[in-house]
Order: sequence, then structure tokens, then C-alpha cells
Amino acid sequence: QLYKSLHINHYILTSRLPKAGETIHGHKFFTGFGGKGANQCVQAARLGARTSIICKVRIGSLLLNAVEYVGQTKAAATGAASIIVDSEGQNVIVIVAGANLLLDSEDLKKANHIICKAKVMVCQLEITPATSLEALKMAHANGVKTLFNPAPALADLDPQFYTHSDIFCCNETEAEIITGIPVGNPEDAGKVGLTLLERGCKLVIVTLGAEGCVLVSVDERIPKHVPTGKVAAVDTTGAGDSFVGALAFYLAYYPHLSMEEVIKKSNFIASVSVQASGTQTSFPKRKDLPQDLF
Repeated sequence: QLYKSLHINHYILTSRLPKAGETIHGHKFFTGFGGKGANQCVQAARLGARTSIICKVRIGSLLLNAVEYVGQTKAAATGAASIIVDSEGQNVIVIVAGANLLLDSEDLKKANHIICKAKVMVCQLEITPATSLEALKMAHANGVKTLFNPAPALADLDPQFYTHSDIFCCNETEAEIITGIPVGNPEDAGKVGLTLLERGCKLVIVTLGAEGCVLVSVDERIPKHVPTGKVAAVDTTGAGDSFVGALAFYLAYYPHLSMEEVIKKSNFIASVSVQASGTQTSFPKRKDLPQDLF
């Protein structure tokens, strides 16, 4: 399995999120590794997947020893994210992609052997869209299943993303940015899915947080709501990445499972992640999960 993008995360825990222009006290600060690609990679690896990540960091970064394939640059800082989490587990996040945006075609060529032998490749938009699209095309041309997570979302997404993504997975906020359709319930998510099928997608998953997901495919154009169990959230940061990482794991190692079953299992794993603080540190390991998931 192959992923892209990597950050250093800076967390602040507060009783509530600040209003615009307001200064409030937090009660805890800590740092950790992040980036959507890295998060998804870690979750898949904790479930037992063999994973690789293509990324770029500043020369001398402490992250150099944390990944299998990494480019280095003096031209930008390693990507970073500032994350504020309130007592209800909700968050606001600002990222500075930094060196991730310097990942380019030459880096992809150097990693071509990794791309071609993967079972699943996951791309996001924390690297430049052109580079992400090129990676999807490389994977697609070599028969590698492609999973695209369009985050952070773009309203003017290149139409080729739809046709080169075997699975297109977005949350409700990203769905609205991409399609213009506000998503407040599973029915709205179904409309998004059908719209994306019209644009060339083969299978669309719209994640709805505590409400689970909606699945739509070219084979079955009737949207299917896949709910998830209710849990007491401590920190929802990275829950979507936990879901995508789990999804990629099941696609690679359990291809016989129905997509609905894969989503149910991935939903459960993501629901475990929100019950602890942090991003990658909250992602569950295979040994700590019910074994009927495997």
C-alpha cells in the first residue's frame, strides 16, 4: 500500500473552541506526527499491512527515519499542522503543506518501482494536485487499485481525478466543496454520490462522522447508508484518516469482502480512534481490536 503527505502536528486541548478574535486558555499542548498520507499509512500498518509512503521534508527533519521513501529539500519547511481540540472532541485544523508541495514528477519516477508493485495506492491533496493526479495515473496504468481522498478539497478539481480513482472517498464538507451540494444527512450524501458517478467515478463513499457513510457505485446506483455505532468521542482528529487507512487495508488484504462489509469494519476502527487523544497515537492496533474484524 502506498500513501503521500506527511506533517508535524501541534495540538492544543481546550474546553471549547475560540471564537474569531478571541484568546482563551488551553490546558494541554503536545506534538506528534501527522499528515493525511502518513496518518492513513500508520492506520493500515497497525492493522498488519505492508506500507510505503512517498513524501518530501526539509533536510535534517526528525521524520527522515520514520518513512521508507522520502525526498529532502532546503526550499521549504517540513509540513505542519496546528490542531485545537475541545472537550467534546471536535477540532479545528490549519495546515501548512510546506515541503509536501515540492513533491514532483521526478520524485514519482524515483518511486516508480514502489508504485507499480502496490496493491492499493492512496492519494490526497496535501501535495500538489498535478502530482497527485500523475501518481493516480501511474498506478492506474499498472493495474494498482486507486483510492483518492480529496482533502483538503478543491472546488475546481481536475475532472481526470474522477476517472482515475477506483474509489473516491470524501467527507461531507469536502463533498459540498466539490459538488456544491450541502450535506446534512445520508440522503444529501446520496445525491453527492450520484453526481460524482455522473462525473466518471466508479465507486463513491461519503463519510458522515458519527452517522457512518453513504456508498454509491456504478453497479448499484441506489445510495446505501452504512451506519456506525455511537461512541463517546474524546478527539475526532484523524478519524477520517483512520477510516481511509482501514479501508485501504481491507481492499488490499480482503478483496473478497463486499464493499458494505469493508465500510462497516472501517467505520468500527475509526470509531475506536476517536476515543483517545491525538492522531496517529489514537489509531488502534490489530491486537487490540476484536478479532472477528479479521
